[in-house]
Amino acid sequence: MSRQQAVETALERRRRLVNDAIVEDLPIEEPQRLYEASRYLLEAGGKRLRPTILLLAAEALADVEPQSEGYRAFPTADGNELDVMAAAVSIEIIQSFTLIHDDIMDDDDMRRGVPAVHREYDLSTAILAGDTLYSKAFENMLGTGAPAERSVRALSELATTCTEICEGQSLDIEFEKRAAVTPDEYLGMVELKTAVLYAAAASIPAVLLGYDDAVDPLHSYGLDVGRAFQIQDDLLDLTTPTEKLGKQRGSDLVEGKRTIITVHARDHGIDVDNLVPSDTVEEVTEAEIDEAVAKLESVGSIEYARSTAQELVDSGKSHLDTLPDNEAHNLLDDIADYLIEREY
Repeated sequence: MSRQQAVETALERRRRLVNDAIVEDLPIEEPQRLYEASRYLLEAGGKRLRPTILLLAAEALADVEPQSEGYRAFPTADGNELDVMAAAVSIEIIQSFTLIHDDIMDDDDMRRGVPAVHREYDLSTAILAGDTLYSKAFENMLGTGAPAERSVRALSELATTCTEICEGQSLDIEFEKRAAVTPDEYLGMVELKTAVLYAAAASIPAVLLGYDDAVDPLHSYGLDVGRAFQIQDDLLDLTTPTEKLGKQRGSDLVEGKRTIITVHARDHGIDVDNLVPSDTVEEVTEAEIDEAVAKLESVGSIEYARSTAQELVDSGKSHLDTLPDNEAHNLLDDIADYLIEREY
């Protein structure tokens, strides 16, 4: 089995388990429409990358064979058991909450190949669904069964992460209005908007299970690979067909979003604000996106993004050296590579 196949198998096995756990931990209650809207994107798909990283980090720390221990009764460092799956679901719920609100702010029509929540339901229901998911994530994190001190530390990490995500989203909006953004500013923004949730996913198992020395290295791993993930998303927005991407190809470019690609291109003489003649996502053509990508390639912006993502992945993997040498550790290594090799 190739490394990529091993990663995809690991993701698929845990994705199924996380999906089952979501149904269990986030049941459809009254008012039914609210909970259906809350579960809508969770049921629409997703690779479950973040909860998979959390579960693998737990297995690496405990030095056990992957999936040899039940996630609902997982061994801790001091010989007790707790529910790491509840923490994994909590992380995925936060991810879904951010997507709902992102789509509202961007007024996007599609997500994961289906209508966005505010299109499928309505704006008010979508806002309430996002808020419900936000609070449910904290409820779920409280359900791990961890000792009070560890539980409070995990909740603190989750709360800080949610604040930072909002800060990153605010910076992202601000950057759209600025004439110039530096690469360091962009990387700082995506660290907040995207990478901190990967950092929480990687480090919270160490907090809950009692492996204190691994908290900071795993957090650093998550920050690095999370930033690389976002850069790959920026690349995929330009290079992946609309049908596979689940949204209009080139939408970030049309909407004027700052990416590391456009930041680099502006520094190399490209008028990125007028790179695509169409004013809306609905009007843009494949030919216009192709022409824009060709210009970005001509000044090395695409390659710059790819090389930056690779450097971040290499840095992220170096932080795993503190973990035991086992199969779960190797899968965390391979997932880091997968994040910048994936095609959608």
